[in-house]
Order: sequence, then C-alpha cells, then structure tokens
Amino acid sequence: MTKYLVTSALPYINGVKHLGNLVGSMLPADVYARYLRSAGNDVLYICATDEHGTPAELGAQAEGTDITEYCAKMHDVQKEIYKNYDISFDWFGRSSSKQNHELTQHFYHQLDKNDMLEEVETQQVYSKAEERFLPDRYVEGTCPHCGYERARGDQCESCTKVLDPVDLINPRSAISGSEEIEIRPSKHLFLKQSTMVDTLRTWIGSQKDWPTLVTSIAYKWLDEGLRDRSITRDLSWGVPVAYKGDVRKGFEEKVFYVWFDAPIEYIAATAEWSEETGNDWESWWREDKGANDVKYVQFMGKDNVPFHTVGFPVTLFGSDEPWKKTDYIKGLNWLNYYGGKFSTSSRRGIFMDQAIELLPSDYWRWYLMANAPESQDTSFTWEQFQSTVNKDLADVLGNLLSRVLKFCASKMDATIPSVTEYGELENETTRVLEEKLVRYTKFMDEMEFRKATAELRSMWVTANEYLQQAAPWSTIKEDISKAEISIKYAIDLIKIFASLSSPFIPNASKTMLELLGEKPEFTWPETFKDALGQTKAGEKITTPDILFKKIEDEQVEEWITQFGGE
Repeated sequence: MTKYLVTSALPYINGVKHLGNLVGSMLPADVYARYLRSAGNDVLYICATDEHGTPAELGAQAEGTDITEYCAKMHDVQKEIYKNYDISFDWFGRSSSKQNHELTQHFYHQLDKNDMLEEVETQQVYSKAEERFLPDRYVEGTCPHCGYERARGDQCESCTKVLDPVDLINPRSAISGSEEIEIRPSKHLFLKQSTMVDTLRTWIGSQKDWPTLVTSIAYKWLDEGLRDRSITRDLSWGVPVAYKGDVRKGFEEKVFYVWFDAPIEYIAATAEWSEETGNDWESWWREDKGANDVKYVQFMGKDNVPFHTVGFPVTLFGSDEPWKKTDYIKGLNWLNYYGGKFSTSSRRGIFMDQAIELLPSDYWRWYLMANAPESQDTSFTWEQFQSTVNKDLADVLGNLLSRVLKFCASKMDATIPSVTEYGELENETTRVLEEKLVRYTKFMDEMEFRKATAELRSMWVTANEYLQQAAPWSTIKEDISKAEISIKYAIDLIKIFASLSSPFIPNASKTMLELLGEKPEFTWPETFKDALGQTKAGEKITTPDILFKKIEDEQVEEWITQFGGE
C-alpha cells in the first residue's frame, strides 16, 4: 500500500466557482483520489478556501459585511457545493486558520534566518479616491505584453505573464474604476527567488514524467530571468508579518501576500485535519518524519503552475528544512464557454450552483472529465454536453443496466442465476476486456483522464456487443441454461463496471451495486478474470429506474436562452 498526498489548487473565497474551476483542479484530483483508494492505497486529499488578499476584501465590501463573517459564510457555501458534486476531500480547510497563520510565520522566520528575505522600498499604486494603497489585484489595466485590457496587477489572465501594478498601461482601481491614482513608495519584504534558479532547474529537470504544459511554463519563468518578489502587502486582512507574536518593525500595518501564504495552507490544512482526527500530519509533510514514503500529486489550472513550480518550492527549499516537495503536477488548460471566458458580470456560462440544480453531479462529472482540457483549452457547449451524456451514459451504460436487470426480473424471478462455467463467447469477451483494463489502468495511473474515459466507455460498448451476440431473449426459448449464463456474465460485468466507473460517476456506481444487492464498496480489479463470478447466485436484484435520463432538445434550447450560447 502506497501513501498518496493529493492536493488541488485552493479556490478563492469570493463566490461560487464555474465549471472551468471545477474541471481545472478539484474534479480531476477527486477522480484520481477515488481511483487510488479503490486500488487499496492510503490517500489523503487536501484542499481549502483561499481567504486572504483582494478577492476576500472585494467580496465582503460588495456585500457590505465584515470580512471574517463573509469568509466564514462563503467557506460553508463552497464546502456544501463541492459536497454536492461528490468531491471526496479528506479535509477542506481555510487559509485563515490558526494553523496557517503559525506555519506562514514559521516559514517567514526560517527564510529570514537563512538570508532569503530583503527589505526593499518599492513603488506602489495609491488610489486618491479610496485613500489607500492598492495591492496587485486591486489594480486593472492593459497588459504591456499582449494588450489584454483587463489584466490584473499581479498577472495577466490572457498571456499568464506575471506583472507588477506599475507595469500596467492606463491603470485604474478595481474597486471604483477611478484612474485618479499615483505611485508612492512603500517598504516590503522580497523573497530572493533569483538565488534559487539553479536549485529549481535541477529539481524540475529531475521530474522526467511531468506534463509538457507544466515544465514549459516553469522553464519559461526561469529562462526569462527569475526575479525576487514581494511577499508582503499593504493590507489589514491576512497573516501579520510577525513571528511568535513579535511584529516586524516597520511592518505593523502589513500582511503577507496571498501568493505566499496560500500554498502553505496545503500543509496547514493537513494540520487542521490532524487536530480534528488525531492523525499525524508531519508524516505526510516532513521527510524526517516519514514523508519520504509519500507520493505527492498536485492538480491545478495552468495559471497556478508558476506559483507551484517556482514560488512555493522556493519557500520550501529556502527554509532549509526537510519539507516534502511535489512529485507530480497535473496542470490543466482552461475550459471556456463557447470559445469565450465564463463571466459572472456578463451572465456568460454556467456556474456550479446553477448546474447542480439542473442535473445530478454524475452528468457533469462525466462530461467534464471526458472533455477535460488536458492538451489544450476546450469549450463547453450545451450541444456537446447533450451529445456526451446521451451517447455515453444513457445509450451505452444506462442501456446495458436496463436490458440486463429488467430481463433478469421478468424472466428469472429477479434472481441472479447460478452458473458454474462460462462459454467461448464469454471467454473471448473477457479477453477483450482484459486488454482494455490494462490500458484503462495505465491511463488512470498516468492521469490521462480523457483517454481513460474513452477506454471505460469502450468497455461498456463491448458489454453491450456481448449482450447483442448472446441474445438471451432468444436463447431462453430453447435453452434456459444458456440464457442464464449470459445474464449471470452480464451481471458480473455490471458489478466490475461499478468499481471501474466509480472515480468518474460515483453515485451511479453505488446505484449499480445496490441494484445487485451489494454494498457500495469499490475494489479495483487486477484482472477481469479474477473479478468474474463474484456476484452472489440466488441474490435478488432490483429493477432499475432510468439510470441516466436523456437530455432533450427542448432542454438545450431552454438552457442556451438562460445561460447564453454561441
């Protein structure tokens, strides 16, 4: 049994996330974690809300509420939504936790002690309208690199280049839109990233199996010249610049920048989990406490890759302590909406709370992973969503379940028949499925989820083809034992498919087992041959309702009108 630590990028606290956020980190991480658990591994899946920085302040300001109340409320809102999508976090924490405060200040102390920090007087954007300094994300303007007109002061969403607010062309306040701003001096702490270039190159170069998307972004940062970067901001909401209660002189009204403390929350959230459950968190994160035996896998969208291949590793290496570094980063591209970005203000696209009101979670989980933006950006369209659900879930898997169990109910008294031996057709089908299982497991190990869903679907198709050839509805008229062999074999396949499908469609998989009178427990089969015959002869089955209802054209038209389309 291998220990796997799985983390997904922390969602910002400000509001409900759209489907692109779901498929960009949390959902693929959940699919992988579920797969690993079913294969018998010790898995810890950690995530949290990212509660500091500009998004939290703007969100609270927009609602006219206290920021601590706002963050507490939105944490509960997001946690409930992810539960509705069956995201199986072992712990979903908060970056405002006392554990994250303590660990962030600990890392600050270690970096300071190791001469990895420098006080620098910087030029900051000051808004006369708000009478305050504007941290990076409070400033918007035109990107000097690609011309995108809504670039933020910390990073351009269009070209992903990291920016400083003073780099922006025609900068303006993200709060009021005011262009009445000026540049004023302010002292800040800078992390000496430039001293770690060789260390980072060696570390990244040793990761031979990382996706090209991830390594290309990381090397691009290093090749363009890694700059030292500020880790503090002129804000009141955040982790104070202090260590064991002692505030750094001159930094009494400053906090650590969110990009510095947010990744530390992966560790802190594990400590939160530890306090709640009594488990040892250090064995997952400290190499001197057993974390050498842990495989650590991170999931994130491409815009988060720089912070996890450069920023956070500099913190870990710079601490000169034996912290666990990631073994693999699964970076994903963006899911767009009909070729454009999801937008709350423009009412473009569907968000997680809206989607789950329309259809159960399995519909969304399957579609998103079958079309995951792994090799390039992809676009959500209602027409493609309808086609994927209808062809894969309704016509193939749902049809298989319905045909087999309804026939068993009507012709065999809803009782799983007793069969001692399978015939030539069953053995040949098993051989074909065996080859598919090898490929499917390989794709899951490699986190190639689009390929995995295609292979899984092909198994469902193979089972339907078997049923068509076996034709128990015909053979039962002449040879009931032959029909019983077909139905018992098909029921065996359904049980195996329940486990194989559980990472992607956990609720449907539970239903499949319950219809067979089985407990909803999933075990990944090493071979099809060994997994066959495990359904209990004589067990009563339940006639299923429709497992997946087809999406009708009228529904698609209605949703396009409601959420926007081409």
